[in-house]
Amino acid sequence: MKPFMDKDFLLETETAKHLFHDYSEHQPLVDYHCHISPREIYENRRFNNLVEVWLGGQNPDGSYFGDHYKWRVMRSNGVAEEYVTGNKPAFERFEKFVEALQLAIGNPMYHWCNLELRQFFGYDKPLTPENAKECWDFCNDKLQNDPSLTVRGIIEKANVAMVGTTDDPIDSLEWHEKIAADPTIKVKVCPSFRPDKAININKPGFVEYIGKLAKSVGKDKLSTVGEVCDALIERLEFFAKMGCRASDHGLDYIPYRPASAEQVNAVYAKVMKGQEITVEEAEEYQTAILMCLGRVYHRLNIAMQLHYSCYRNANERMYEKLGPDTGFDMIAQTTCGIQIAQFLSALDKTGECPKTILYSLNGVDNDMLGTMLGCFQGTEVPGKIQLGSAWWFMDTKSGMENQMRSLANLGLIGNFVGMLTDSRSFLSYARHDYFRRIFCNLVGNWVENGEYPANDAALRRIVEGVSYTNAARYFGL
Repeated sequence: MKPFMDKDFLLETETAKHLFHDYSEHQPLVDYHCHISPREIYENRRFNNLVEVWLGGQNPDGSYFGDHYKWRVMRSNGVAEEYVTGNKPAFERFEKFVEALQLAIGNPMYHWCNLELRQFFGYDKPLTPENAKECWDFCNDKLQNDPSLTVRGIIEKANVAMVGTTDDPIDSLEWHEKIAADPTIKVKVCPSFRPDKAININKPGFVEYIGKLAKSVGKDKLSTVGEVCDALIERLEFFAKMGCRASDHGLDYIPYRPASAEQVNAVYAKVMKGQEITVEEAEEYQTAILMCLGRVYHRLNIAMQLHYSCYRNANERMYEKLGPDTGFDMIAQTTCGIQIAQFLSALDKTGECPKTILYSLNGVDNDMLGTMLGCFQGTEVPGKIQLGSAWWFMDTKSGMENQMRSLANLGLIGNFVGMLTDSRSFLSYARHDYFRRIFCNLVGNWVENGEYPANDAALRRIVEGVSYTNAARYFGL
């Protein structure tokens, strides 16, 4: 029997162990897509206890913060919501989480939590209900007193080279500006452009958001779709000056329904007057905005990330109680592969297709997307069009293996830009370690099975590339 999560955790062969320990383990991290707060990086927040950094709670404005992966684990164990996102005493909430975690065999959350305890706190016992109090006291003492366990210290301990935050076009980016001006902050913190609210014309709050977008560029209103595009371009150019390397689109599905400027303006005018529009009309507007942004991403050398196939806020009662991003989303089934290809083809036709990373939350799309990559590659950078890392509910051990096998089968995994956390937790950098072990084990098995030669120089280039250097090249570090 192998020891629990020892130094060779998930590494099944001698080749895998060599590749991980000698070439992957100590590479810097490029966390090019996450949801952590740039303000907390600048202010170098110190957490008081494990619940603050693991489970979070309610913000002063009534919204919620924390790791909703962990919230779902607790709810799956029948834990009352007052312990999940509520105001029950911190240690009681921690106990409830540990009780649920004990049942999470086969769930990556079990591995992640124990990796976080080992990597950041040096607590190397498996977390159980029996040692919960000991772990609580041990880790809280470090959080409160260890100078290396502030937010910046955690980032430095994880060897992070770049953090790509997720930022709305109307954001002032004041915290990014302060970070850039502070020479004591070693990590590169780059804003990422997330214009979903300006694209989702068929969702509540669109009209109000357009008013805010107008104010952000010094206007009273945006009368046409052209003016909306101009406002977004102005904000995007500002983001680029502030170091933006990537955009991100979290859409239900990727539409492609081109229409004339007159048609799109008519759709926009109807919505701004409070009138209903059809799905097809919404897609006409969305296509116009996406085409506009895609061209500008290409001009500014900003990577375009497309995340889709998530059904959000499935539980209406809990959405009304807690709001979005609180753990009530699920995988959706969409059939927009042809539309994505048509969208990329339209940009490619004029030589304006940007670097693009494609993510579906539905793993059945991996092979379809894998075949799409080869249709639109370019000479700007190896792997210009990427099959994004296994995302959200798919970043399990099997989900990562399936995504990487699809990419290896149908493209060049040696040019893969690798893992991202997509997380709201500063401790989640341990997920990169998890990914690297899985990747090195996959490669090690191919070598030891005679499917790839034991050419150490070639293997080193592949492993270091997927661990760090490909992302550094892709995002211009």
